This record gives sequence, C-alpha cells and structure tokens, in this order.
Amino acid sequence: MKTSFFQDKVILVSGAAGSIGRELVFQLLDLGAKAVRALDNNETGLFHLEQKLSSDRLRVFIGDIRDYKRLNLALENVDIVFHAAALKHVPLCEKNPFEAAKTNIIGTQNLIDAALAHNVNKFITISTDKAINPTNVMGATKLVAERLTIAANLFKGLKDISFSTVRFGNVLGSRGSVMPVTIKQIQNKKPVTITDPNMTRFIMSIKEAVELVIEAASLAKGGEIFILEMHSVNMGIFIETVIEVAASIFNYSVEEIETKIIGRREGEKNFEELLSSYESINYFIFKKEKLYILIPKEPYYHPEVLTDYYSKLGAKVENSYQICLNSSSEDLQLNSIQLKPLIQDFVIKFSNYQSYYD
Repeated sequence: MKTSFFQDKVILVSGAAGSIGRELVFQLLDLGAKAVRALDNNETGLFHLEQKLSSDRLRVFIGDIRDYKRLNLALENVDIVFHAAALKHVPLCEKNPFEAAKTNIIGTQNLIDAALAHNVNKFITISTDKAINPTNVMGATKLVAERLTIAANLFKGLKDISFSTVRFGNVLGSRGSVMPVTIKQIQNKKPVTITDPNMTRFIMSIKEAVELVIEAASLAKGGEIFILEMHSVNMGIFIETVIEVAASIFNYSVEEIETKIIGRREGEKNFEELLSSYESINYFIFKKEKLYILIPKEPYYHPEVLTDYYSKLGAKVENSYQICLNSSSEDLQLNSIQLKPLIQDFVIKFSNYQSYYD
C-alpha cells in the first residue's frame, strides 16, 4: 500500500475513542493524512486520545452518529470516512435492542446520508463476523449496517463516492473483550469466568486489523465486502493460555487462579462464520494477500471493477468452498504455543496502559 493514498486527505473516523477507531487515528496520521477528525460521544476517551497524540493534524469532535445535524457539520470537506462507531457488546444489545438499532442501523444511515451530502470520496463501514447468520441483536443490526452501506452505491447518482464494508472477528485486546477482562480478574486474584470452553472465535490483533482496514480502503471501488483472513481459537485453550502467561507476569502460580464456567450468554453462538451461503452464491470472490474480496452480483455488478481486480490488482478468483467458513475448523485454530507471544505482548501493554481498560 502506498502511503501517498492518504496524503492530503481529510479523514473522519467515527467511534474514534474505541479500540479500532483509536488505532485507525494513529495509523492514518502516520500515513500522512492532512487531517484526521476523531468523532465519538465519549468525551473522556477523546480527551485521552488528544493528550496521547498532541498532533496539530488531529481534530476531536464530540458527537453521536444518531445526530444527523452534528454529522452534517463534521463531514464538511471530508475525503474519506471510516465508520467504526457501534454498540458491540452482545449481552447489552440483547437487553437494549432498540438502542442497538438506533446506533448500528439509524446511525449508519445518518453517516451515509451526510457522506452523500458532502461528496465524500470513500466510505468504509467496519463490521463483524457476527453479522453472518446472526443469532443476536448486535449481529442482526450489523448485518443491516452492512446492507445499508453496500446499497448506498445504488442511489449515489453521479457522485464520485464508493461505499464498502470490512468484516472481521474478535479483536484481541479491544476494550471490554475477553482478554483484558480475564487479565484484570487474574491481576485481582478473582475467579476467571469462562462462558463455554468449547466455543471458538476468529481473532486478530488491533494493529493487524486496522492495517487491513486501511489496505481495504486503498483498494475499494464500491460495493465490496472485505473479509480479513483470520486464525481462530478454542476458548478453553485460549483462557488456559492467558492464565498461564498472566500468572507468570504477575508472579502468581497457575494453581492460585480459580476458573468458573458461567455458561453461554444470551444470543451467543458456539462458533462464528466469515461467509454466508447466500454470499457464496451471489458474490464474486477474489483473494489478495490476507483479504477475501466479495463483489456482489446484480444489481451491483460492474465489469470494469472485476477487470481491475483481475489484472491491475493481481487478485485471484476464489471458489467459496475453498474459504474456511467456520471458526471451529481445526485447520485455523492456534495452539497454546502460537498464542503465547500474542498474549505476552498484550499483558505488557495492559500493564502500561491499564487506565485505558478501566
């Protein structure tokens, strides 16, 4: 990816105080963006982001994607939008379904409308594997957010704007995710809670996820769903490895750490998927490096887009049966030895930036 793609660009990141949004802001500034507008309704998070970066190219915007008027002001002269704002916690969305709909669905449409009003050039929605065959409110609302984003290409008229989506799994070390929660329990010598040790999940590091989101933005022509290639973990093995690594760093013995199985939470699946059976039939599927690129067929089909992926970008055509759809596949699962360096890196980061996770 050429850094020149983002130079002299004004970029807005929604959900900029979250784990993905925050790393996006860091990397976009490093890539030479003219200005990065960090939008979030988390005042404290934006304050810490501003203190951390101290960049004259960073602009912080307190606002909510539910508020169209605020978005209309924030998107003036913006070239690229990365839409990372969402309600993401499955149990909370189950208990507050309309709040999830207002943020993940209505908020997404608000941002799309504001992007169209201001002739933004590129719009990337960050989604989740939970949008595939959803069994919970969060996944269902993110599926709608994906469809809203892709459908925006049908009513943009003659505007030079592309709408695309990036989809990935659990981000290791994001706030409120299993890793910081487990490490906090170990640090305080509290029982480590496990929902179901047989569950499997796709995983990525924050840095790797954001690098691939940025790569997708540089490739996007409109209508694509970029699926990031990921490994997966068995949650029982994952928790055991976190305990082993963190206990050593905090000078505890593994035997001192109690575990407690609490059962699956409402709406949770036993495994996650990357691709639906509908998509395997109704999308062209390309592969470029660590990205699967899905291009929907009618009514989105544009021969010149396929030509670009074939020739200019060096992407190869993939058959859907060659893509591992399920996080429970043993071929994708990391073992304890492979997990240890990832966990060690995060425990050290957690110790240095613990206030960020509190």
